[in-house]
Amino acid sequence: MTLPEVVLWQQLRHRPDGLKFRRQHPAGPYVLDFYCEHARLCIEIDGAVHGMGDTPVRDERRNAWLAQAGIRTIRIAAPDVLRNLAGVLQFIVLECRGNPLHHSALPSGPPPLQGGFE
Repeated sequence: MTLPEVVLWQQLRHRPDGLKFRRQHPAGPYVLDFYCEHARLCIEIDGAVHGMGDTPVRDERRNAWLAQAGIRTIRIAAPDVLRNLAGVLQFIVLECRGNPLHHSALPSGPPPLQGGFE
C-alpha cells in the first residue's frame, strides 16, 4: 500500500459512521484499493501514474467492468488524502450513504431488511 492508502486505511478500518470497508478487495480480475459492500462502492486512490501512458484507458476499462458488476467507483487523488484527510473521509461517507445497498421498501413491496451493517 502507498502512504496515502495507509493513512486512509487507518481511518476506514475504524468504521466511520458505522460503515465497514475492506482493503485490497478482489473483484473479478481486479483488486480494489478499498470497498464498501453496503454501498457497493469502490474507492481508488490515484497517484501520479494514473495520468500517464495507457493507465487512463485501463482505468476506464476497469471502471466499466465494475459498473457492469453493479459497483460504483470513486477516484481520489493521493495528495488530497494527505492534505485533507477529514474532507476525504466526509466525502467517502456521503458517497456511501447516498447509495445504500438496501433501499427502503416501497409501500407495495416486501418489508425492509432487518439488522444493519456487518
